Amino acid sequence: MKFRSFLNAVAAIVVVLLLVATIGFSWIFAQSPLSLLKGSPKSTPTAVMFVSKQAPLMASLLVNPDRLESLRQVVAKPSDRAATRREFEQFEQGILGSAELNYQRDVKPWLGDEITAAITSLDVDRDDENGKEAGYLLALATKDTERSREFLQLFWQKRAIAGTDLAFEDYKGTKIIYGKVETESIPMTIATAVVGRQFVLFANSPKVLRNAINNVQAVELNLENSSEYQQAIAALDRGRVGFVFANLPQLAALNGQEINNAGSAAIALGLDRKGLVAETALIRGGTESNLSKQTIDALKYIPAIAPVSAAGMNLDQLWSGLSSDQTVSKWINSPISSLGKQWNLNLPQDIFSWVKGEYALALIPDAAASDWVFVAEKTAEADSAIAHLDDLGKAQGITTGTLQVGDQPVSVWTRLDSTNAAKKIDAEVVGVHTTIGNYEIFATSMDAMNTVLNAKKNVLANSKTFDQAIAALQKENTGYLYVDWETAQPILEQQLPILKVAELAAEPIFEHLRSLTISNYGNQSGVQRGGVFIQLS
Repeated sequence: MKFRSFLNAVAAIVVVLLLVATIGFSWIFAQSPLSLLKGSPKSTPTAVMFVSKQAPLMASLLVNPDRLESLRQVVAKPSDRAATRREFEQFEQGILGSAELNYQRDVKPWLGDEITAAITSLDVDRDDENGKEAGYLLALATKDTERSREFLQLFWQKRAIAGTDLAFEDYKGTKIIYGKVETESIPMTIATAVVGRQFVLFANSPKVLRNAINNVQAVELNLENSSEYQQAIAALDRGRVGFVFANLPQLAALNGQEINNAGSAAIALGLDRKGLVAETALIRGGTESNLSKQTIDALKYIPAIAPVSAAGMNLDQLWSGLSSDQTVSKWINSPISSLGKQWNLNLPQDIFSWVKGEYALALIPDAAASDWVFVAEKTAEADSAIAHLDDLGKAQGITTGTLQVGDQPVSVWTRLDSTNAAKKIDAEVVGVHTTIGNYEIFATSMDAMNTVLNAKKNVLANSKTFDQAIAALQKENTGYLYVDWETAQPILEQQLPILKVAELAAEPIFEHLRSLTISNYGNQSGVQRGGVFIQLS
């Protein structure tokens, strides 16, 4: 039978644990009973003792997969249990990453309550002359040491029969076995060890295992004693079934990039009756931010049909924080700059700078295209800022007029096209805006503005669907990014073709995804916290 080693699972750590754990959990356990809704009895990964402080990435599942399966079977409808079982079998085999190994037969008898995978180093031998090979480690907790040792013995017997030359090493009281293994015609080193009576370790080099053992014996070297790790653990106080920790500069270096002063990031994965909840913590320092305890009233002007929306407080402060962060600014500066050039505006200076109260931004679907609506709470600077926009428009040949929509006066920015002036002059609507109460509403078309004005009470602020999408998130926050997947999917697929690739890779979740909501919990004591809720049907 074709062999695909455990190393494949380790080498694909993002796919196997970040994708499978984050995405697989959210579908398989969307309706988990109360015990797991409170999280795993293990609040932190024990295998962190094997991982260096400088490790780029570590991800852990903190509960036995079999326990999760039995819980899912209990709550599943009888007609759904066969399909549920098949999905779970795919999840189990995904953990192994091997067509030759069988989870039920080979691993289930001894697997304990933790699976941890890590990228341990940027280069195993720290020798640039022979190229860089990252170190990978997979640690499986064992509840039956003898059975796990028998498993490894059988594992290596098969490799020896297949012609693999095995090497045996006794390192500080731990027996390490390794050898070159052919996997899909590509030779690579596999190394294994059983440490104490707790863990079975797999790695892509015996050096990775030696370093892991050193980290246990010299505790000042391991990640558990990192101040940033401890800070992240303290900040993520919700019950969890999974945990991810990343050293952002090291992770960037793994991809040939350089990010300075980026700190570390952590994700705690928890379960909700209707999906998956992730709490995030970015160790970054920065200015303390105030949290909003009330509903953002700007959402009263966002139609409930909006498939994508963002709302919050003080856009100027948010932009200043994002643009000063190297990690984030690389992603947002380019699209903001491109959008500004499209409108001949400096968005941070001409728009963001005066939005110091509430704001909301939403995509409005249309049969022919998609429009945007932007709502900003008016401050003392608003009137002069809007007048400045009129002046900028006039300098570009844009005229300003007023239309009456019912009882509501609407200012219209138009550009005249006189190319065919002998016959007619066309007026292109560039944008529209109006004042309602203490809010200024901007839209990219009259159709979008009409949708806003006709929405009345059918808005996000009164939407039960939106209430459900934010129900699992912390009430005190600085805003939301909300995606109603059923409506947004065709629009986002058109704008982001790569999204279809992600849908194929994570088909189970996208088949049942209802909404995705991200929230910012503010910066406190040097930790930027947030939350993500993936709601499933």
